[in-house]
Amino acid sequence: MIPEKKITAKVDFYSASAYYVPGIPVDVYPLVFALSRVSGWIAHVLEQYAASKLTPPLADYTGPTGQKCVPIDQR
Repeated sequence: MIPEKKITAKVDFYSASAYYVPGIPVDVYPLVFALSRVSGWIAHVLEQYAASKLTPPLADYTGPTGQKCVPIDQR
């Protein structure tokens, strides 16, 4: 991906080969990936619920600031 599009491959790029080996149909890949993510999110919420506190993300947003919002009808 880096030579072609100048971006690094995300986790779903590598998970596709894991889905291919057992014969999962290509059309179902997004569903399987989403289900695995949802189960992780649910586990995280259950951990926070059991501890009776919210756990904030450890990273701070460092993206661009000061950008103007363009109304949807002008996009």
